[in-house]
Amino acid sequence: MSENKEKLTELQDIGEFGLIHRLTNKVELVNSSSVRGIGDDAAVIKYADNISTLVSKDMLIEGVHFDLIYTPLKHLGYKAAISNFSDIAAMNGKPKQMLIGLAVSNRFSVEAIEEFYSGISLACEKYKVDLVGGDTTSSKSGMIISITVIGEAENKEITYRNTTNEYDLLCVSGDLGGAYMGLLLLEREKAVFNVNPNMQPDLSGNDYILQRQLKPEARTDVVDILKAIKVKPTSMIDISDGLASEIFHICTASKKGCSLYEEKIPMDPSTILMAQEFQIDPTVCALSGGEDYELLFTIKQEDFEKVKNNPDISVIGHITDEKEGINLITRSGTSVPLTAQGWDAFNKRKMEK
Repeated sequence: MSENKEKLTELQDIGEFGLIHRLTNKVELVNSSSVRGIGDDAAVIKYADNISTLVSKDMLIEGVHFDLIYTPLKHLGYKAAISNFSDIAAMNGKPKQMLIGLAVSNRFSVEAIEEFYSGISLACEKYKVDLVGGDTTSSKSGMIISITVIGEAENKEITYRNTTNEYDLLCVSGDLGGAYMGLLLLEREKAVFNVNPNMQPDLSGNDYILQRQLKPEARTDVVDILKAIKVKPTSMIDISDGLASEIFHICTASKKGCSLYEEKIPMDPSTILMAQEFQIDPTVCALSGGEDYELLFTIKQEDFEKVKNNPDISVIGHITDEKEGINLITRSGTSVPLTAQGWDAFNKRKMEK
């Protein structure tokens, strides 16, 4: 007699964000100091009248988030810290303290771990963040990094994902797609090396996109810029999973639509050239590449004059009614539904690697 067993759901069927929703949709906050919990780039905890504490946590797994074949340990430490600082900046705040958990196998020497920590220290020194604690343990599956960053912001300055309004302008800092092209270049040279270990990697002339991938920066400076020109974003998020994915996060959280103009998306010439070399549409790199760690935010229309001449900020679209959908306006003027194909930790293809 056969048993009727309930079919179990595989991670690949619901994806990373589906899993997060399943695990957290019934979580309730019971402490008055917990202002904002799951659902944004960082939690918000209020202990003082005017200042709130921001807390963000992230994990990086060898073989999933980084490849030590082409990632120097010092760069990895720096990037691990930066990616977390960026989450605090995305809340319109500043990172202040950091805790790090590290699990490594016995294939790592003490000197190798020191090299990794030197990158952490460099990032903390540059961004004036204190390393205040953490934990180390052993691992049987390579290096595992877990970082918690604590930041702060004035209560009135904190910016969320779900607070944009119709007619707000969609803005982005810096340029996009470079980190993804740097990754593709490194993966290509790794493949060549695997075929012939005597071949030296050909990376010359690609310093910018390699830096975007291996040593990105958190745009805490943009927080200062906006404050100086007296612009408070109506919503904000950092671009870690690709421009399209982050636009969907803001629009879904705010229950709004969006028109994104392809011709307005900022890209560095070296990114465009490398995309052409790989025979990839440069726009795809910006929309789906990820790891740029720029800030995507919305502002009121009346603030346009304050940002229009700032070289660090580009206006790339506007927010619409939810019924209009989330659309890309192509260079030819055609409106097409935008699709989000950025990073998903439980994507089947990634899990099978």
